[in-house]
Amino acid sequence: MVADNIRVRYAPSPTGLPHIGNIRTALFNWLFARHYGGKFIVRIEDTDRERLVPGAVEGILEGLEWLGIDWDEGPRVGGDYGSYYQSERLPLYREAADKLIGQGDAYRCYCTRERLDQLRVEQGRNKQALGYDRCCRSLTPEQQRALESEGAPSVVRFAMPDSGVTQLHDLIRDDVEWQNELVDDFILIKSDGFPTYHLAVVTDDHLMQISHVLRAEEWLPSAPRHLQLYRALGYTPPQHGHLPMILGPDRAKLSKRHGATSIMEYRDEGYLPDALRNFMVLLGWSLDDKTEVMPLTTMREGFTLERVGKPAAIFDREKLSWMNGVYIRAMDAGALADAMLPYLERDLPPELLPVDRDYLLRIVPLVQERLKLLAESAEMTAYFFAAQPEYDPANLVQRGATQEETLAALNRAAESLATADFTAPVMEELLRADGEALGLTPRRFFGTLRWAVTGRNVSPPLFETMEVLGRERVAPRLQTAIDRLSQVRSGD
Repeated sequence: MVADNIRVRYAPSPTGLPHIGNIRTALFNWLFARHYGGKFIVRIEDTDRERLVPGAVEGILEGLEWLGIDWDEGPRVGGDYGSYYQSERLPLYREAADKLIGQGDAYRCYCTRERLDQLRVEQGRNKQALGYDRCCRSLTPEQQRALESEGAPSVVRFAMPDSGVTQLHDLIRDDVEWQNELVDDFILIKSDGFPTYHLAVVTDDHLMQISHVLRAEEWLPSAPRHLQLYRALGYTPPQHGHLPMILGPDRAKLSKRHGATSIMEYRDEGYLPDALRNFMVLLGWSLDDKTEVMPLTTMREGFTLERVGKPAAIFDREKLSWMNGVYIRAMDAGALADAMLPYLERDLPPELLPVDRDYLLRIVPLVQERLKLLAESAEMTAYFFAAQPEYDPANLVQRGATQEETLAALNRAAESLATADFTAPVMEELLRADGEALGLTPRRFFGTLRWAVTGRNVSPPLFETMEVLGRERVAPRLQTAIDRLSQVRSGD
């Protein structure tokens, strides 16, 4: 059953820029909230002060905005349950910790880092489970006062029950349980006074009235700790669902070598937000057994947890690029031109700028079918803007042809095009006739012309390309090809 008042949260830690797995969690929470008419909250979990990365918060929010994932409460928009930065909520966590200490569910631990390190070494040597041995749990009030008077630093630990089980009905994984004695007494408040993830997340989820916690499977081992905290604090826990892992094609944990870079790097590489969002939603969820490309409205209307799978999802960079190409081909020319412009301005040599948008609108239909990433825009279209493309003159001579035949072909083409109507159908008819008169196959003749006009052996349809380039660009390029090949022939 899904509650009426849906409130879910995306709670990133600003220790780096958001990656695919992290943003997939945000997307699933957002779709869940939008499907049921609930609220999507963004909360910044910035209590790990040693690992904070400058600019990470801005990167997280920028990534969400780029993907069209808006939030109802959180940074920049406010809300009734703020602050939405955990570093600004410290009194709330201290109050919760004091309550737990007062009722015997937490205690101060004075163990030094050196003792804990030695404990781990001994546990490893004895092949014991690693974890805190509860040394300070039995300290008397007098012993605590003595340590305090010595100025010994301390942390606050939760006193896990030493028997019984903790049970969770997971919305995706069904029933899961843990033996309490196998969960160590974890830290709630660090020696710097900041809370750990465990205390902060439970406190905030309760105070912000979060109804559902949808998070990555890697957080499942934290569930018994959180559920015991809810119990001890007298809170009703939200419903939990743990999303499937994302693995690389080799079924190893997703890493940078698989493409697990930050979301904004995907933007810089030329992925469209619609395509990336569509790709991510399929990492663990499906509408049915056949639909892959779908608009956002379909995702939103069809998103339910019943369609989220348990098996790990496979991240396939090739599929993402294919899907991006599908979205590019579906764009109208004006939208694609506007999307390409920033990449052209970034990647074209300065002397080829600025790009004339009206001219670009004529180029777009020629490259749209082959373009998979917007970052390919400059490489794929540079010869449209350059005064003269660079290439090895030897490439003008096609296999099976001679330099003399090639020079004759270039001269014939230049003469024919000098006064011809510069439209693709007219040029094709005229040049096909020239090729036949010269005894050249279309492959040889047009291959030579393609190198001369574009500096490439692969390009969009030749005659449509020449029409867009126009006589003022094509005629000088043909003459340059004639001159270069003549120089090679004469040995200059």
